[in-house]
This record gives sequence, C-alpha cells and structure tokens, in this order.
Amino acid sequence: MEARKKTFTGQVVSDKMDKTIVVAVSSRTLHPLYKKYVTRTKKVKAHDERNEAHIGDTVRVVECRHISKDKCWRLVQIVERAR
Repeated sequence: MEARKKTFTGQVVSDKMDKTIVVAVSSRTLHPLYKKYVTRTKKVKAHDERNEAHIGDTVRVVECRHISKDKCWRLVQIVERAR
C-alpha cells in the first residue's frame, strides 16, 4: 500500500530559477508552555515544469522523488494569481 503524499499550500516568494519556485509554507502551532498560537514558516523548492507560477501566487505543491539536491516538491496547481 502506497502512503499518501504530503500536500502543502503556500505563497511563491521566488521564481528566479529556471523551472523552480520557492514556496513559503506557513503553519500555526500552539506553543506548549504559553498556550499561544505561533506562525511557523518553512521555505521549500518546488519543480515548475512550464515556469507558470510567479511571485505572490498562492500555489499547491505535492511531495515527489528528489529532482535535485534541495528539490523534492512538485507544483500541482496555482490556487490564486497575484494581483
């Protein structure tokens, strides 16, 4: 049985590389001691085959095999275009 692939939704913060975008994925977690929600942000590199995502776009990425040293995510869809 194949495990479900992780899927994240985030904001594109860089599209300067060829066929690669950098996506900032934010998550809200409860602090164990202070019981206050803290926003954590992680940047992941994702493969964008057609160079269609640009800075400010909200995109959905899914995990895949390693495409390069840092790149193990793939662009699935552009949820919302930047204005």
